[in-house]
Amino acid sequence: MELLDFGLFFFLFSLNVEEFEEMAEPAYTVASDSETTGEEKSSSAFPEIAIGIDIGTSQCSVAIWNGSQVELLKNTRNQKLMRSYVTFKDDIPSGGVSYQLSHEHDMLSGAVIFNMKRLIGRVDTDPVVHSSKSLPFLVQTLDIGVRPFIAALVNNVWRSTTPEEVLAIFLVELRVMAESQLKQPIRNVVLSIPVSFSRFQLTRIERACAISGLHVLRLMPEPTAIALIFNMGAGYCDAAVTATAGGVSQMKALAGIATGGEDFLQNMMRHLLLNFDNLFSSHGINEIKSMGLLRVATQDAIHKLSFEESVQIDVDLGNGLRICKQVSREEFEEVNQKIFEKCESLIIQCLHDAKVEADDLTDVIVVGGCSHIPKIKNLVKSVCKRELYKGMNPLEAAVCGTALEGAVASGISDPFGNLDLLTIQATPLGIGIRANGNSFVPIIPRNTTMPARKELVFTTVNDNQTEVLIIVHEGETEKADENHLLGYFKISGIPPAPKGVPEINVCMDINASNVLRVLAGVIMPGSQQPVVPVMEVRMPTVDDGHGWCAEALHRAYGSTLDLMTVQKK
Repeated sequence: MELLDFGLFFFLFSLNVEEFEEMAEPAYTVASDSETTGEEKSSSAFPEIAIGIDIGTSQCSVAIWNGSQVELLKNTRNQKLMRSYVTFKDDIPSGGVSYQLSHEHDMLSGAVIFNMKRLIGRVDTDPVVHSSKSLPFLVQTLDIGVRPFIAALVNNVWRSTTPEEVLAIFLVELRVMAESQLKQPIRNVVLSIPVSFSRFQLTRIERACAISGLHVLRLMPEPTAIALIFNMGAGYCDAAVTATAGGVSQMKALAGIATGGEDFLQNMMRHLLLNFDNLFSSHGINEIKSMGLLRVATQDAIHKLSFEESVQIDVDLGNGLRICKQVSREEFEEVNQKIFEKCESLIIQCLHDAKVEADDLTDVIVVGGCSHIPKIKNLVKSVCKRELYKGMNPLEAAVCGTALEGAVASGISDPFGNLDLLTIQATPLGIGIRANGNSFVPIIPRNTTMPARKELVFTTVNDNQTEVLIIVHEGETEKADENHLLGYFKISGIPPAPKGVPEINVCMDINASNVLRVLAGVIMPGSQQPVVPVMEVRMPTVDDGHGWCAEALHRAYGSTLDLMTVQKK
């Protein structure tokens, strides 16, 4: 296989988009969680095809395979890229697809919720959630491992919401926009998601889709969807190495972190206003307005620094507070040095995991909203030792990939062979259980090709131990409680025996649709059959408050139901 053969990928991910008529502005409805979605069949004479959606932290886009090429859909304002936000000013909330803010500052009035991709599926002990407290809407935490409280300011009243609700409202608008233009119902979707998303976050995305009446055919890691090496948007940063041959694309390695343009922005705001956190801690109406003014000015400065060596920032924040400062590109890079170092480490880690040297790469692509930052481009070129591929729009690449995957998943055939594409995905995070105290023991390592089935043998740690607790985690750190908790179950009825005698076989199975099942059985010496019925559990099993759940498990059971790994002979 040739590494990153982007000649083929550029042909497949063609971005030659045809123009089309404007759609009418329709109303929308939200389906309940309990409704069956994705089962209804289109009455259109055309086959039901899945749309591809790239919901970014700051903007989104929709695309579809039109029979010969990928076509990006536009809203009534003739936009292919739309802002990812929902405003709660009126009784019926509106998203960035159908509703245009009259002024940039309106987005920062407290009534508009955005950056939901950063918050969805996270608990209130997560550093990403804490960094979001400086956003111009309410983000409150109890720091006990439960869902954070999020609210919009509507008529001087905080109106609570959830990341899933905000995302569902936005998805409804995208679905209706697509239905209006394509003249047929849309039920199926392929979405691009960050590599660093946990399985719990994936279930939150699927729930938002279900609420909006969409059935998820596939969730594609963002680098997978476009076969790139580096993708940095407003909220996340991903890297991938892909091997391609004969229409088959295999992910050799994936790596991702929850770091993006929002972090550049937060760092610069704190750099410009040293007492930032103290001034905006109360989230009063005046503080929200001042925060919005600073955010807009800083965002504009960062954008200009991609094309200019220095920029003048002059903004009146009210209450006698004014910022007037000349900021250079060098100063911006120095303030965000740690972020650039993280990006460099991510690429190096991905190349190492793929067992690929930089000199072996055929092409290198940088996409995403941060792809215009000179330091990012120079950093990637330096690590990969070659010029960047320039044959695609960096802001449209991901959605084009999801549209193609949607056509393939829908069973659409193409006589010219443009859809003869198979993508073999890999697990971006390790999956294992808690054992040997608080150690995380991976059973399926990171970057394992899917589908996958692996098993490991454990045993009891106490004499006459008749029960064991299987606690499943996902992540990369050595301590189990520092990884994502996916779920747990208890095996009872183990015959009393000295510690180390019973064999507890734990098997993990991931199918081609990325569904994880955990199976566990107990075998005693001299027996070929499990002594208790095998447990089979689909993960994740925990819902909101999984951090609190982990603490409760530890307090209730301590080490009485622990496991330890059986060393291979």
